[in-house]
Amino acid sequence: MAARWWLWCVSATVAVALLVVSGVPSASAQRKKEMVLSEKVSQLMEWTNKRPVIRMNGDKFRRLVKAPPRNYSVIVMFTALQLHRQCVVCKQADEEFQILANSWRYSSAFTNRIFFAMVDFDEGSDVFQMLNMNSAPTFINFPAKGKPKRGDTYELQVRGFSAEQIARWIADRTDVNIRVIRPPNYAGPLMLGLLLAVIGGLVYLRRSNMEFLFNKTGWAFAALCFVLAMTSGQMWNHIRGPPYAHKNPHTGHVNYIHGSSQAQFVAETHIVLLFNGGVTLGMVLLCEAATSDMDIGKRKIMCVAGIGLVVLFFSWMLSIFRSKYHGYPYSFLMS
Repeated sequence: MAARWWLWCVSATVAVALLVVSGVPSASAQRKKEMVLSEKVSQLMEWTNKRPVIRMNGDKFRRLVKAPPRNYSVIVMFTALQLHRQCVVCKQADEEFQILANSWRYSSAFTNRIFFAMVDFDEGSDVFQMLNMNSAPTFINFPAKGKPKRGDTYELQVRGFSAEQIARWIADRTDVNIRVIRPPNYAGPLMLGLLLAVIGGLVYLRRSNMEFLFNKTGWAFAALCFVLAMTSGQMWNHIRGPPYAHKNPHTGHVNYIHGSSQAQFVAETHIVLLFNGGVTLGMVLLCEAATSDMDIGKRKIMCVAGIGLVVLFFSWMLSIFRSKYHGYPYSFLMS
């Protein structure tokens, strides 16, 4: 009986010793993990205080963004800003990204939950290869836990790259709300003041004869310009901030028409504005040919020119429509 009791005591002692010994490395590893995490956060905070968008190369990216431990999210913009890359969109996106990062850095809600970083192709091409990335600019959210999911890649072609749109996407992915504060832009007020000065000057010079204010043709032309601008998508551009065009980094081919019905380029709205203007001019010529008191020869010329403009520009307009709405069954001449 005593031998059994002695054997049980020895076994219990050994078990407790093994448990203690196995727990020591675990606690040590936990402390080491916390130290590494603290060093990483301190380093990121120090860089952020100097520059809201942290420039990273391959080593920094792997150590601070990819490697655990990490209790913070990193919004990374992959871009190509060097002049020889000729990426105009990258420059425009960088300006908006800087505005967003500055808004977060100098916000009263600023914490170490989220950081902004940038990887330029010429400084971190190995990162592009590691992520199988072949286009720029691209925005990716690297969450505090786990790997990026599909929604962590920003849909640039759909949403555009305005700071406000990126801030909404960040709020969806990280629950961090950033109020975008743009630096004051005096170009708008100056242009408005100049316009008012010109109008005021014209009114003053014509103060003895104000009949031009009642000119129906002038007001009709102004209203038509406004309608054409709105129907071509200028307000969508103002809200979404899309790129002017897209240049393929591999082939160098520039696309002025977006291939999706959910987005558009600025150049595309200019083209649509031109086509709508051509169709409108054709309709005006047809109306004038039918109601004018000019001789029959000139009216025939106006009629033929009007029909030609309507057919040509409407055909081109329909071809753009078919390129964006794939499978559209109807066509018209050159479309």
